[in-house]
Amino acid sequence: MVLENQLIVYVVLALLVAAVVSFLMTPVVKTFAYKVGAIDVPKDARRMHKVPIPRLGGLAIFIGFLVSIVLFVNIRGNQQMQSILLGSVIIVILGVVDDITPLPAMFKFVVQIVAAAIPAMNGVVIQAISNPNVFSDNLYWVLGWLSIPVTVIWIVAITNSVNLIDGLDGLANGVSAISATTVLIIALLGSESQVALVMAALVGACVGFMPYNLNPAKIFMGDVGSQLLGFVLSTASIMGLFKLHAIITFFVPLLALALPLADTIFAFFRRILHGQSPFKADKGHFHHRLLAMGLNQKQVVAVLYGISAVLGLLAVLMAGDSMAV
Repeated sequence: MVLENQLIVYVVLALLVAAVVSFLMTPVVKTFAYKVGAIDVPKDARRMHKVPIPRLGGLAIFIGFLVSIVLFVNIRGNQQMQSILLGSVIIVILGVVDDITPLPAMFKFVVQIVAAAIPAMNGVVIQAISNPNVFSDNLYWVLGWLSIPVTVIWIVAITNSVNLIDGLDGLANGVSAISATTVLIIALLGSESQVALVMAALVGACVGFMPYNLNPAKIFMGDVGSQLLGFVLSTASIMGLFKLHAIITFFVPLLALALPLADTIFAFFRRILHGQSPFKADKGHFHHRLLAMGLNQKQVVAVLYGISAVLGLLAVLMAGDSMAV
């Protein structure tokens, strides 16, 4: 009980520190974005904003997250955590460059694979998933040599999923915060202290950035933010959620990250069926469809927050039931 109470105190502190640092750093990053020309100019119909808005807000999220990790997570000699941080740095550098000077999609994809391979080759791997066939005698599949490629696919998929839903003020940031809170609660239920602290740092960093990012946004997180959030969420889910009882090692992570994943899957197949490149941007995302139904930006974001929260609650309940068995 003492250890549990101590963990909760550290989780709260990690969240608060990340939030304060992220909040204080956002104006600094905003000034930096103007100086380097990282400005999102509304030049097509997909843009919801009408005036130029600075990008790079994800740098403030990263700084808040990193400061909290250094203070509260034991990274010395922790190969898994070190590999996640190294991969995160690569993702952040990629995002910063892309926010200043747009990079080719294929180049970004290759760099994402490299960043994902670093934790995957250092112990952050999906070793088994539950068998979707509930009538089978085998409750789960051991991936064996497929562990690393499946892990890389998972990390890259989530990284891009969060990036793709970043289309409205506060949407990707809020959905990521809800998903991270889901993983945080499940980690606490499973006594996964390291994962809980990492997620607390991520939630705090998102919360600190939120006042500047809600509609009307004063700064966007940019690719540096959306890709960072996706990368950390995907790797943390491997360290925590995929270690749960075998029967739910497939469903809980999917529920926790269902909204961005579903949006990405639909976008991928929609574009292919229309004869387009799966990397070509369009206005068919969930938030675009809700806007087309007559909802305003704030209403759409609230609806998608609600859906994420419900899915997160289902993930927590499912995980809790499994742990009680």
